[in-house]
Amino acid sequence: MGMSTQVLKRVARAKRIPEWKVREVEELASLLRKYKVFAIADLQGVPTAQLQQIRRKLRKYVLFKVSKNTLTKLALKKVGIQDEKLFKYLGGQNILLFTDLNPFELNMLLEKHKTYAPYKPGDVADKEIVISSGNTGLSPGPILSTFSKLKIPVRVQGNSIWISKDTVVAKPGDTISEELASLLQRLGITPKEIKIKIKAAYEGGLVHPGEELALDLDLYRNQFLEAYHSALKIGVEIAWPVPEIVELALKKAYLHALTLAAEAGFITPENAEYVLTRAIAKAMALASVVAEKAPELGLEVKQIKPAAPAEEEKEEEAKEEEEEKEELTEEDLASGLGALFG
Repeated sequence: MGMSTQVLKRVARAKRIPEWKVREVEELASLLRKYKVFAIADLQGVPTAQLQQIRRKLRKYVLFKVSKNTLTKLALKKVGIQDEKLFKYLGGQNILLFTDLNPFELNMLLEKHKTYAPYKPGDVADKEIVISSGNTGLSPGPILSTFSKLKIPVRVQGNSIWISKDTVVAKPGDTISEELASLLQRLGITPKEIKIKIKAAYEGGLVHPGEELALDLDLYRNQFLEAYHSALKIGVEIAWPVPEIVELALKKAYLHALTLAAEAGFITPENAEYVLTRAIAKAMALASVVAEKAPELGLEVKQIKPAAPAEEEKEEEAKEEEEEKEELTEEDLASGLGALFG
């Protein structure tokens, strides 16, 4: 009798579970099975208007869903995800993101679509706020006391208030005062970032903390460029037999041969002007030293700048290389490295 009563109580409790919660868990589980990547993002401080705007812009790539943390955890367990590293991010006000983009692409997409808004009194600054020097466009009056209270150096010029120098008015973690919030709005400064910030992303059994998803693409692009040009230089030194390298290697060999011929006094129709001009320049340099040491000889030395095709071509080559660095695309990098190393 006692066992039967316990079973009935459990059945009764099960029946009290709202149907919408059951449907919610089933829907979340279905989404977790459908999409490759699942992310938990912080919804704190994101106004509804901006959230709806972001959802509309990214609906082709990301499905957004707001749900209770407890139901999300149940859905994760339902599909076999029992990772405590992920569960620890299920706190506070969250929004769930489902996508087939990889976590890094997702983070870049959200970063690209962030907006800015003015701070409100009581908000906490997430970065340093600087008010730049210059004309504020504000007329002198009671607002001068606000500048004074915030320790912003100003002067009155004409009928306008000018800020004398760039001034830091808040640092990360500072609470925005009513006076500062009002002044920033009057100056048209909107430093508050409005974006959906990923706490963690889950892909193929791996948990990616949000702070690890930020990529410095400019840094990586420069590193690839440096790697490509280093490989190019090595290829030229060893005369690697591919079209891109052979052309540069022949130019370098020609310049070396020209310099060697000039040093040895070996004259050909192609290098005669350079060799002779270089010899004259050396003779003039020697005569200049003699004239300085023995002024009684009365030597007059004219300064002649030797033709230096080798140096000129080197400068031109360096210039072309710099231009090439600026114009290289990601496709160029891929094809160039492929040509060098097969």
